[in-house]
Amino acid sequence: MLQNIREGIQGPWAIGIVALIVVSFVFTGVGSYISSNNTNAVAIVNGEEIAASTLDTAYNNERSRMQNQFGEAVNSMFSSESYVAQFRNDILERLINDELIAQKAKELGLRVGDNEIKKAITTLPEFQLAGVFDNSLYQSTLSRARYTPTEFAEYMRNQMTRQQLVQAINGTSFSLQHQVSKMLALQEQTRDAESLLIDVNKYQESIVLTEEEIQAYYNNNLVNFDTEEQVKLAYITLSVDDLMPSVSVSSEEVEQSYNDNKALYTTEATRRFSHILFETSENADAKRVKAEAVLAQLKAGADFATVAEENSDDIVSAEDGGDLGQINRSDYDGSFGDAAFALSGEGSISEIVETEFGFHIIKLTEFTAAEITPFESVKATIEEELRTSKATDEFFALQQEMARLAFEEPDSLEAVAQAVKRPIIETVFFEENRLPAGVNYPQVANVAFSSELIDEQVNSDLLELSDNLVMVTRIAEHKPQRTRSLDEVKAQIESELKTKKAQEQALAYAQNIQSAMFNGDDTVELLAQQGLSWSTHSALGRKSNELPLAMVEAIFELSPVDGANSKVVSVNTSSVGVVKLLAVVQPEADGDGARANIKKSIVNLQGQETYKNFVEALRNNAEVKIISK
Repeated sequence: MLQNIREGIQGPWAIGIVALIVVSFVFTGVGSYISSNNTNAVAIVNGEEIAASTLDTAYNNERSRMQNQFGEAVNSMFSSESYVAQFRNDILERLINDELIAQKAKELGLRVGDNEIKKAITTLPEFQLAGVFDNSLYQSTLSRARYTPTEFAEYMRNQMTRQQLVQAINGTSFSLQHQVSKMLALQEQTRDAESLLIDVNKYQESIVLTEEEIQAYYNNNLVNFDTEEQVKLAYITLSVDDLMPSVSVSSEEVEQSYNDNKALYTTEATRRFSHILFETSENADAKRVKAEAVLAQLKAGADFATVAEENSDDIVSAEDGGDLGQINRSDYDGSFGDAAFALSGEGSISEIVETEFGFHIIKLTEFTAAEITPFESVKATIEEELRTSKATDEFFALQQEMARLAFEEPDSLEAVAQAVKRPIIETVFFEENRLPAGVNYPQVANVAFSSELIDEQVNSDLLELSDNLVMVTRIAEHKPQRTRSLDEVKAQIESELKTKKAQEQALAYAQNIQSAMFNGDDTVELLAQQGLSWSTHSALGRKSNELPLAMVEAIFELSPVDGANSKVVSVNTSSVGVVKLLAVVQPEADGDGARANIKKSIVNLQGQETYKNFVEALRNNAEVKIISK
């Protein structure tokens, strides 16, 4: 079995599962995952601590993932303390389960080889440019996170080893032939049936309501006739875009900006480097001796790429002759960057460079000189930037004036409107949390129904809706919550009562038809009362749209046995249906594709259940201590 587990790492899943790991690394650094000096543990699993920093990182990553997927709607959930507490607890439980799996994988002696790790790293989009692995991006990302390539490779090894065990557990699931056949038969099964669709509206014409019935319905349902508090807002907005048409820029200003900022229009020189790394995590003196010997070989004319492949401790770049790709000066701080960018000509090689990762020998393999973009090529862009800059300056000055006038003249927006030359706009009446498009901002929602604006009838403070948009608002009109009178809702009550009674009569009629069928009586006269006749449906599938969904579902709930082959269905407020099952038709044959999909579904479901049971078993036999934080 152990051999089968090891073989599992060769599959395509081995690369795919690492994607989530690296996303966390790219955004937050791997420090809290690989090793943490923080002894403030939130849980202890069989003697192994889960640090508070690890929980914080996992929490932040999962929250960011949800915000990226679902947008700002997630923020309201995270405003609840109880939700956040439960969310953090769920993350901690997942970390505990991951640690148990990792410990079990280690106990079984599972391990991932260097080739698999390199393949996983080089195929991750986080380390790719234009779909191709970029070594300089990889190296600079590691450098910013203050981890060596070996440390990150070991981190990947641990995560992928844990996933070996997960894959092996899921791989034990299987489906039996009769399971697939039975599920496929149910899925592909069709049914022959008859149906009636009764129009509820036909019964409403004969229904007469008394004043007592209407009054009683009103008294018993007063809460349904309450109105929500409503407001109509008056508001003024100001944005940078509003000011742009009135801003002008001279040609002299454009040219002066170009001359003052030529660095912005200069394409930087590009440099491509290769390196040989001698990591010093162990026996630094021996590594320096080795580095000096290798440097001597290179000075004697040895091929740099060959020497790098044979000696470099950077497992990713070594196979490419130490190639790091193109590197910008900002990618590498400290001695490595200083030494690399001190190399003056293609093919030049540095002396031994010491960094926190070890000893390096660096080679400049390609160099392209800097180039200045001509003025005419960027003239239009500079003009637009200057106009935007001037408009932004005016925007900030005017918004301060808006804030002052809104406060000093709180009873009206007129002074604000005149100062910024913007119109006063009024909304329609709206209820709380149902803001119309022009004012649908959280900042407006926070004040629109406030006692300050409603009771004191003053202007709002300046509301900063975005970096480039502000607003001042006030209540134009206010409608308090109230219960509508009977006269206001009488027509609504009559409609609701008539619909309800019509439905009851239609259901009673449908049930009479069903009873007659069960008793073996002729239904011709009953059907004639409403001018109905049975509609026949052949080979009706579960997803058929030939009938309303409720009627299709009812047909597939029925048995062909007499007395259990019919059902009355309330389709909606305007229709009642009667369905009668005639025959159940099993599929004659099934395609390989359909069988494969069913088999995959069964295996996936069983795999999830098996994994759940496996983790529960590990948990039951583990010493887990959760420390309250």
